Amino acid sequence: MSTVNPQPLWQPDPQRIARSQVTRFQAWAAQHHGAPADGGYEALHRWSVDELEPFWEAVTQWFDVRFSTPYARVLGDRSMPGAEWFPGATLNYAEHALRAAATRADEPALLYVDEIHDPRPVTWSELRRQVGSLAAELRALGLRPGDRVSGYIPNVPQAVVALLATAAVGAVWTSCAPDFGARSVLDRFQQVEPVVLFTVDGYRYGGKEHDRRETVAELRRELPSLRAVVHIPLLGTEAPEGALEWEALTSADTEPAFEQVPFAHPLWVLYSSGTTGLPKAIVQSQGGILVEHLKQLGLHCDLGPEDRFFWYTSTGWMMWNFLVSGLLTGTTVVLYDGSPGYPDTGAQWRVAERTGATFYGTSAAYVMACRKADVHPGRDFDLAQVRCVATTGSPLPPDGFRWLHDEVREDLWIASVSGGTDVCSCFAGAVPTLPVYIGELQAPSLGTDLQSWDPSGKPKIDEVGELVVTNPMPSMPIHFWNDPDGSRYHDSYFDTYPGVWRHGDWITVTSRGSVVIHGRSDSTLNRQGVRMGSADIYEAVERLPEIKESLVIGIEQPDGGYWMPLFVQLAPGGVLDQALLDRIKATIRENLSPRHIPDEVIEVPGIPHTLTGKRIEVPVKRLLQGTPLEKAVNPGSIDNLELLHFYEDLARKRA
Repeated sequence: MSTVNPQPLWQPDPQRIARSQVTRFQAWAAQHHGAPADGGYEALHRWSVDELEPFWEAVTQWFDVRFSTPYARVLGDRSMPGAEWFPGATLNYAEHALRAAATRADEPALLYVDEIHDPRPVTWSELRRQVGSLAAELRALGLRPGDRVSGYIPNVPQAVVALLATAAVGAVWTSCAPDFGARSVLDRFQQVEPVVLFTVDGYRYGGKEHDRRETVAELRRELPSLRAVVHIPLLGTEAPEGALEWEALTSADTEPAFEQVPFAHPLWVLYSSGTTGLPKAIVQSQGGILVEHLKQLGLHCDLGPEDRFFWYTSTGWMMWNFLVSGLLTGTTVVLYDGSPGYPDTGAQWRVAERTGATFYGTSAAYVMACRKADVHPGRDFDLAQVRCVATTGSPLPPDGFRWLHDEVREDLWIASVSGGTDVCSCFAGAVPTLPVYIGELQAPSLGTDLQSWDPSGKPKIDEVGELVVTNPMPSMPIHFWNDPDGSRYHDSYFDTYPGVWRHGDWITVTSRGSVVIHGRSDSTLNRQGVRMGSADIYEAVERLPEIKESLVIGIEQPDGGYWMPLFVQLAPGGVLDQALLDRIKATIRENLSPRHIPDEVIEVPGIPHTLTGKRIEVPVKRLLQGTPLEKAVNPGSIDNLELLHFYEDLARKRA
């Protein structure tokens, strides 16, 4: 990684810097909490990690977090795992999410779009009324603080209402998207034993209706803990026998009652991808998510009441929970329920145009798909309102930065962000006051002491190392479900460096303070002792028009050798002949190094992904090492299990 200062692709103008919330927060925190008045973001970040307690207290005051009982101190215990935040405090997440109803009752809290309808608003007052009605009905059904409520439901307003009503009661929300099959859903929901299940009869995707009534019937049979099932007729069907009607539960004009719960009270359960076993059931707290998301959405994304916040996501991905938290900043949240590429690849840009989105988030994979499909967003759509395009899910390749800059507009803030389901937030990414460099995340997030460490625990600058966080974050899990001694939680993050969070990504922290993500460290390529990130190879290879997608695996051989195959799924019409093989190798050599060139290039029918769209490297590596399919992967976590048979057969032939 060069330390030479390249030219930034974009930098904010002085007016933008001055009016950003993070600039105003810094000036206020300097006056009231001892933050540095000068030195810009770098000085503010250093203070935020050196002085955790004043920083997080400043965040709660700046955003007017309302504690119904006061906290004894900000950080009762800072050890990881097990840090204790704001002991003594009580509050309610849903109460904060609905505060804008008091001042902007008739303005839209939600804008809902699907593949066939124009955007439909749900006002702040209507959202608050529905939450009040549903929360009262849930209490009447016997729901109590700590009970679990599950949703098998797409990205529709009813999902937001159900989450907020659950939080208002002090119960614990968990959700899966309805494109998950029954086994995948049960692998998740059976762990937490929900007492209420919100379901849809089906959903629309890619121009088709998908009936899910049989799956819902199976969920009801296999979840004996259920006391109530609520039917949401998205496709217009009758409620099945014994189910309650959504309309009946949300029609009353009831003022919501918000249960005041301890800061560390569970808010929701999220799930890891679960590619190699049962998904981890990750529990995050009402208070921890509230303050972390206010910081991330208010200061880093610079969202406020004038904004419209759109992120393409589903209810099975943490980004949906993050999107809903846009309500905390008074922002109008845009919900899109549909295919990311229907009726054509430009679908998400069309949603951004139709809803007047000011902050638009998507996946790096979608950006690269648009580039390959020759989409021209700036030419074909009115994106004048979009001031930021953010990407996550995987590192945004340099060509993705260039394409957004060239094809959307030159004065575009491009925020590649990286975090995890584990914290439901970002470790590094968007900062509205900093320049954007091609291929780099702008900076570590406030309050997050993000570092790159070598195997001995020594920090590295301008060198690849393990992504670690050396101080607690409020949104770190309070625990995993069904992990009574905390061993699974400890082993997931704290077994490599005691007391320090190791996330499992390779990163470089540059001498400019920016961050580069190189891919997962648990599927790391390691040739002759030199570690390489798979993301770097994907970025190079997938520039070639003949390559639709790729997967690279590094396998230690029993004889001490190392085998590094590159699997490629070809674009329609592509042929893996000698000419293409030569171009693949030349591209990798020129963009990376001769060391990165694979031992073999193998054509495959497709690249397998998790249900949230991430390439699965570790399970494929295990298959190629001879692990049986049923032990190498959790079948319910994969988008297309059939694709794995190719790798299984290849391992057999090589053996």
